[in-house]
Amino acid sequence: MSETRLGRPELPKRFYKAVAVVGAGDGFTLELDGRSLKTPSRRALAVPRQPIAEAIAVEWDAQGTHIDPGTMPVTRLANTIVDGIVDNPRPILDEVGRYIETDMLFYRAGEPERLVERQRLEWDPVLTWAHETLGHRFELTEGVMHVAQPSEALEAYRMRIAGLSDAFMVGAFQQIVSLTGSALLGLAVLEGRLSSQEAWRLAHLDEDWNIGQWGADEEARALREIRWHDMQAAMVMLTPAT
Repeated sequence: MSETRLGRPELPKRFYKAVAVVGAGDGFTLELDGRSLKTPSRRALAVPRQPIAEAIAVEWDAQGTHIDPGTMPVTRLANTIVDGIVDNPRPILDEVGRYIETDMLFYRAGEPERLVERQRLEWDPVLTWAHETLGHRFELTEGVMHVAQPSEALEAYRMRIAGLSDAFMVGAFQQIVSLTGSALLGLAVLEGRLSSQEAWRLAHLDEDWNIGQWGADEEARALREIRWHDMQAAMVMLTPAT
């Protein structure tokens, strides 16, 4: 990709007219004017479920005179999964398994009292669900100092996700955990306990509290919007076959 005189990347021109979803074996691929769509590593962009392929096709079809990857979150995530996860999802699950050790929901405010109460009312039901699901409790702490979690609880979480083998679900799961800052919120979305909107709201509880007190920063608002699109892209990967 070349750069403009101002140093900003110059977007490639759209080189195709038609986008098509094509059945391929047990999954689907995409074609641009009859030619297979490739990932950055030059693999065929093959996906296991039609809704994923259709979402990617919508992104490519919506491009104007130039192709802007910033407007294609589903394509970006699919590329990452095909190039970096399909061959071996295990390292990604191991990464999420480490994330649970410092889950955002374990670290609580000490003040003001209204924020303390809001965290209790909003986050505690997720922890109750986790206890019922995993059979073990997690430890909470006030502030940001590390609190060691019971090894039994950590192992129960890791065992819960160990059987996840669909690379597209693994990639989506990892992205949700990263975006929300919570392995528990990610698991709750994966297992249908929370919707993406509910998990997103819980993940931004502290941020929204601060916005309510001090107002919103436009740059932060724009970044959050981009991240929300990435969250929605992850949810596409979790869509079951139709």
